[in-house]
Amino acid sequence: MPLIALITGASQGIGLATARAYTQAGHVAIMAARNTDKLNAAAAEIGGEAVPTDVSDPLSVAALFETIRERHGRIDVVFNNAGSNIPPQDVGDMSFADWRKVIGVNLDGAFLIASGAVKMMKAQDPQGGRIINNGSISAHTPRPGSAAYTASKHAITGLTKTIALDGRPYSIACGQIDIGNAASDMTARMAKGVPQADGSTRAEPTMNVEHVAQAVLRMGELPLDVNILTQTIMATDMPFVGRG
Repeated sequence: MPLIALITGASQGIGLATARAYTQAGHVAIMAARNTDKLNAAAAEIGGEAVPTDVSDPLSVAALFETIRERHGRIDVVFNNAGSNIPPQDVGDMSFADWRKVIGVNLDGAFLIASGAVKMMKAQDPQGGRIINNGSISAHTPRPGSAAYTASKHAITGLTKTIALDGRPYSIACGQIDIGNAASDMTARMAKGVPQADGSTRAEPTMNVEHVAQAVLRMGELPLDVNILTQTIMATDMPFVGRG
C-alpha cells in the first residue's frame, strides 16, 4: 500500500530528491515549500502534490495538514527538512533578526510540522506514522560562525528524542538523519573552500544527494515497530570525524 509522505523544503536540493525517491517507489509525495512557482514546477516534474507552505507560520502549517486530511485522510511519513541559514558570522556580530530568521524556520518550523503530524497520526485509523527530522552534521559539531544554525540543529536532536518517547503509545516513530555535504545549491560553496576550525579555508568533498534521498526512503518504509533513532550520512572524506 503506498505511503502518504509529506516532505518540507521540497522545491530543491535534498527535499526535491527525497520527494522524487518516494514517487518513484510508488508512494504519494506531498511537497511543501514557500516558493510557489518553484514548488509547482518541481511537483509537475516528478509527479508530486504541491502545497505551498511557510513552515514558520502556524496558520500556513494548519492549512497544509487540512489539505492533506481532505485529499488523503491520513499521513504516514513526514520528512521535516525545510531549513534556512545565514552567512558565517561571530555570535557577537549576529543580529537578533538574523537569529530569528534561522530559528524560525529550522526549529519553530520543525516543531509546527511535527506537532501537526502528531495530532493527525494520533487521530487517524489505523493510528500512527513516522516523523523523520533533518538534523545535519551541525547537530553534533559546529562550523565557525554558525551559532544560530548549530543551536537550531542541536535542538532538533532533543525534539526528535522527545517525539520518539511521547509517540510510543500511539505507534508514532520519530528518527533523525544527520547529513554532511550532500551536493545541492546550499553546498555549492564547499568546492570553493569553507572556513575550518583551525582558521584555514579548504574545499570539502560532497556526495550525490540521491544517496540521502534513498536513506530517507528506507527510513520511511520501515514498519512502525522499528525505528532508526539517528543515522549519519556524509561524504566519506569530509572533515567531520576529528574536525578541528
